[in-house]
Amino acid sequence: MNRRPIIDPEVLPVETTGVGLPAIDGRRMTPCGLRDRFAHALEWIEEPSEARLVEGIDPRSAAVLVPLVAREAGLTVLLTQRADHLNDHAGQISFPGGRREPFDHDATATALREAKEEIGLAGERVEVLGALPDYLTGTGFCVTPVVGLVHPPFTMQADTLEVAEIFEVPLAFLMNPANHQVRVFRWDGGERRFFAMPYPNGDAGAHYFIWGATAGMLRNLYRFLAAG
Repeated sequence: MNRRPIIDPEVLPVETTGVGLPAIDGRRMTPCGLRDRFAHALEWIEEPSEARLVEGIDPRSAAVLVPLVAREAGLTVLLTQRADHLNDHAGQISFPGGRREPFDHDATATALREAKEEIGLAGERVEVLGALPDYLTGTGFCVTPVVGLVHPPFTMQADTLEVAEIFEVPLAFLMNPANHQVRVFRWDGGERRFFAMPYPNGDAGAHYFIWGATAGMLRNLYRFLAAG
């Protein structure tokens, strides 16, 4: 089997964007709208995960919290940049989360525990709405994305062994399909497509490069909210 080379995903070409896909009704991107959407089952089609990259591997269970912060100006998505020295997804933008431990009652318990450990977010400030479909990553994790409303005021304290930075991105930006890219990675013997959502961080020309599993789960949130 040919190994995939290590490459900077930001230099890979953009194959397509989400321009032309339907916009989400702004009422869906409010606390009331989100509660209503999770309370009613509607048919929708999730994006393919990275299952084919790990065929034959027994995936490890994990969960992440998709924290939607109820700011006065509108909902934001709380994200982290992982520390550069970590073995899995080093330096990448991610949701707080990690492997499920034997003592975790369920995926929600894992997501809330990891959020507390990684960024100091108290579970009492999180209103769990529900979960998106499990997402299989190319590194062999079966991740349950647990979506929760985070109610200010709250405090955070990053575990610097795992988290380099904590930041927020407007939900409206991430749910705008015009900001979604599909990039393609080709090598001798294979290819991989992945979502990317570059977000300007305020410095001239600089941005947060949200990609891979995190972008894939955000894309599923878009599909979920756009349904119906």
